[in-house]
Amino acid sequence: MKTQPLAGAWQFRERGAAEWQPATVPGGVHTDLLALGTINDPFVGDEEKRVQWVAERDWEYRRSFTADAALLEAERVFLVCDGLDTLAELWLNDQPIGAAENMFRQYPYDVAGALRPGQNELRVLFTSPVRAAAERNAQRPMIIVGDFTLIGGPHLRKAPCHYGWDWGPMLPAIGVWRDIRLEGYGTARLSDVHLRQQHANGHVALVADIHAERWGQAALRAELRLTAPNGRAQVAAADLDGEHAQIAIDVEHPKLWWPNDLGAQPLYQAELVLRAGEAILDARHYQVGLRTIELRRQPDSWGESFTFVVNGVPVFAKGANWIPADSFPTRVGAREYDRLLGAAAAAHHNMVRVWGGGYYEDEAFYDACDRLGLLVWQDFMFACASYPLDEAPFLENLAAEVRQNVARLRHRACLALWCGNNEIETAWVEWGGWDTPAHAGLKAAYNQFFQHILPAWVAEADADTAYWPSSPSSGGNFEQPNGGARGDIHQWMVWHAMQPFERYRDTPARFVSEFGFQSLPSLATVASYAAPEDWNLTSYIMEHHQRNLAGNGKIITYTAAHFRLPHDFASLVYLGQVLQAEAMRIGVEHWRRDPACAGTLYWQLNDCWPVASWSSIDYFGRWKALHYATRRFFAPVALSVDDRGTAAGLFVSNDTIATWSGELRWALERLDGSQLRAGRAPVQ
Repeated sequence: MKTQPLAGAWQFRERGAAEWQPATVPGGVHTDLLALGTINDPFVGDEEKRVQWVAERDWEYRRSFTADAALLEAERVFLVCDGLDTLAELWLNDQPIGAAENMFRQYPYDVAGALRPGQNELRVLFTSPVRAAAERNAQRPMIIVGDFTLIGGPHLRKAPCHYGWDWGPMLPAIGVWRDIRLEGYGTARLSDVHLRQQHANGHVALVADIHAERWGQAALRAELRLTAPNGRAQVAAADLDGEHAQIAIDVEHPKLWWPNDLGAQPLYQAELVLRAGEAILDARHYQVGLRTIELRRQPDSWGESFTFVVNGVPVFAKGANWIPADSFPTRVGAREYDRLLGAAAAAHHNMVRVWGGGYYEDEAFYDACDRLGLLVWQDFMFACASYPLDEAPFLENLAAEVRQNVARLRHRACLALWCGNNEIETAWVEWGGWDTPAHAGLKAAYNQFFQHILPAWVAEADADTAYWPSSPSSGGNFEQPNGGARGDIHQWMVWHAMQPFERYRDTPARFVSEFGFQSLPSLATVASYAAPEDWNLTSYIMEHHQRNLAGNGKIITYTAAHFRLPHDFASLVYLGQVLQAEAMRIGVEHWRRDPACAGTLYWQLNDCWPVASWSSIDYFGRWKALHYATRRFFAPVALSVDDRGTAAGLFVSNDTIATWSGELRWALERLDGSQLRAGRAPVQ
C-alpha cells in the first residue's frame, strides 16, 4: 500500500468568485474565513447572526499536487475522504470522480484513470446545506423540535446540532472535515477486519475474521501480531481461501480491561498485515482491551433490569452525555478529548453517552475512552425529529453510514451499547403534534427502521454488542418509552417542568440516561462573549447565549426557592452553579441508593460554545461547581443522606468489587455549630 497525504494547505472561494483564498484541510469555511479576518468570531456577542450567510452559499476548495511515482504505478488508486461535510461534488483534473451526501461516511473514489504524472488539481464543490435542506423540506416537511433550529435538517445526513439546539448556535459547518489522502494498491487490499474475543474459564482468544478485495491471482497470506501491554508479542498467520481467512491467537496470561475505578485498563496492540509473498499489500492497526460486556435485562420484582455487566461484574454506570466539543469539529483534537474525558475520569465517571444529535467521534475520542476506562453508550445520529426513513435513496445512504461506523468502532474495549436514536420514540408517544394522521407514514417508517432494519444491520456487523432502539425506551414499539420499569428514562420534570429537586426521589428508574439542570458558565467565560454592561440575565446578549426558552428565568426562580438572591452578578453566577450541583447530587444519590437503578448519566458533560447550559465543564474547559461535586457523589464509596421532613436516613454506597468496612460518624447541629445529637456506627 502506498499513501500520499493531501491534507494541509488548500485554497477556497465562494462559488463564482474570481479570487482564491488560502484554506486549511481538514477545516471548514467558517474557520477559514475567521483565519482571514473576513468574519468576526461568531461566539462573541451576537456575531452568530451576522455569519448566517456563510452556510447559505456554495463554496469550492482546490489543491494542486504532484502524484508520487509509486502511486502512478499502482494497480488501483483511491482518493479516500474520511469526512466531507456534507453535499459535495469532486473533480480531479477536470474529470468528475464522484459525489458525497453524508457527513458521517468515508468516501473512497477510484481515481486511477484520472491521476496523471506531474501536476494534478483536485477540486471539491460544496452545496449549501441550509438551502438544500429547506428545498427538500418544502417538498416533504419533517417534524423538528426547538426554537433555535433551521428547518429541513433531517433530510441531510449532517450533525443535527449544526442547525441549532437548545444549547448551541445555528452554524452549519461546510468543508473537508476529516483526513483526505491517496491510497494505491497492488494485487489486493483488506476490505474488512472483524476482531472478536472468546472468553472461557480465564482463557481469552482473539479471533480476526479477514476479508480482502483482490484484483490478481497471487497467493495471499494474512499475519496477526498481538503485542501485550508488557511488550511481549504473539504472532499467527493464515492463507486466504479466495478472499477470506480467519486467524486466532490464544492470549498468554490475559490481562482484563475494566471500567474506571473497578480495575486497570491494560491495552493490547493488534496489527494485521496482508502479504503476497514478502510484499506487504495492506495493513491495519487496532487498540484492544480484553473484556466481556453485556446489557443484562432480566425480570425482577421492579420490572426488568437494565444493567451493564463487565467481566461478570454488574456495573453501576456513572457519567454524563457528550455533545460535540466545538461547533466547528476540526478545532477538536486529541488534546481536547484528553482534557475533557480525563476530567470525567478524574471525577469518577465510568461511562459517557455519545448523544445522537452530533456525530460519530474521531478515533482519538475512543482511544481516550479505552485508556481512561470510560464505557461508551453510542447513539446513532438521529435526534428529536422525524426522518424520511421510507425513501429508498435515504435508506441506501444510511446503510453505508451504519456499516462503516459499526465496523470502525466494534473492536473498542470501551464500546458498551449501540442505541438507535435520541428521544424520537418518546416524541411519537408524548410530544404534541407528532402522532397525527398526517404523520402516520413517518411513524410507521420510524418503527420499521429502528425496530427491524437498523438492529439487523448492527447484528450483521457486530453481533457482540447490545442494541437498544431509542433513548429513552422500554424496549420499543412505543410501549411506555419513559415508563421506568424497563429500559432507560429521561427525567426532565425537574428543570423543564419546573418541579422541585425532590421529584427525583419519586422517579422510578432502571437507568437514567438524561437529567439535568442549567447554570451559567464561569464568569471568565461569560466575559468572553458579553461586556460587563451586559452582565444581567435579562440583557440581550445574555439571552442570546441562552438557547432554552425562559432558561434564565428558571435559573432565577429555582435560585430564589433555595437561597436569598445575591446582590451582584458574579455572586449569581457562583450561586447558580452551586444550585446546579445540588440538583444533580440529590438525583444521583437517590438513584445510587435505589436497588432497582443501575446507572445515571447527567446532561451534559461539555459545551460546543460559551453559553448558559446544563454542562459541568464549560466551553473553555473550566470546571463548574457541578464537576467538582461529581468527585464526591460519584465516588466509588459514597455517603448520602435521605432527608424527608424531620427524618434522615444515612446510606453508604460501595461500587467497588471489594467489600468495604469502616465507621460512619454523624452529628446534627444548629447553624451556630452547637450540637443537638451525634453518633457513630460500624459499616460494612
